[in-house]
Amino acid sequence: MSWGKLTFVIPTILLFLLSCCTSVASAEKTAPLSKEQLAEISARGRMLAEYDEAAWHATDAVMTTHPKQDNDTRFVCRKADATWTCIFGRLTADKLLIDYEAVQGASAKEFQVKHHEPPLEDAGFFFAAVKAMMTAGNDFQKTAEKRPYNPTVMPAASGQFYVYMVPAQTKKGVYPLGGDARYLVSADGSTILEKRQLHKSILETNQQVPSGTKFAGGWHNHVITETPEDTDVFYVLTRRPLTPESVGAGKHVYFIETDGTIKVSK
Repeated sequence: MSWGKLTFVIPTILLFLLSCCTSVASAEKTAPLSKEQLAEISARGRMLAEYDEAAWHATDAVMTTHPKQDNDTRFVCRKADATWTCIFGRLTADKLLIDYEAVQGASAKEFQVKHHEPPLEDAGFFFAAVKAMMTAGNDFQKTAEKRPYNPTVMPAASGQFYVYMVPAQTKKGVYPLGGDARYLVSADGSTILEKRQLHKSILETNQQVPSGTKFAGGWHNHVITETPEDTDVFYVLTRRPLTPESVGAGKHVYFIETDGTIKVSK
């Protein structure tokens, strides 16, 4: 979902889109991903879903304090010791000026807000994470569809960052899948090391079904990769009602359970 009025919206240009519901034939049979590889995708997808929920509730909590609206405000979240902390601040050349800090309480929906006045200065993780988000966002906006996106920044190996650009939900009961990308950004947040386009065009799935019927699950095929993606897991975990999804990828079909577990169907 879109995280309130402070949602990061990327200005975009139009690009030619290909349907992500069209499969690409592979010239030769390849082995499915291993259980270990599937577990890694599941773990990243689950973390994306956790981040989304934390960002949602943290933003709501900050908005209840009636903060001054500032188009330069950026925010990023981090999980440490099972607790999420989301910060809202302004980027300068050498630091992040944190105006608001929202710390998770006893439940996933509860956040306690601190207003830092004067702003708390950070030149560490949050500063580098916001820089990474901006670095990836500046590249993504060149080809992204004209709509709001939710950026997610997560730690990767060796102090680097994963930055995901995922289309935000804009209609109740309609869940977007596709048009997303994952970036690997350097530890200082300034350099893109790798870009992985996860899906092409955006599919909008409406799960508001007629009374007396049940949405059993979904299906989509991958065009540009031959594996299930982190955002496939995120999609399953965040849409309501919770339903599984089958993903055709290369010569194999992967089944994503409602807890994020991925199995090879065939």
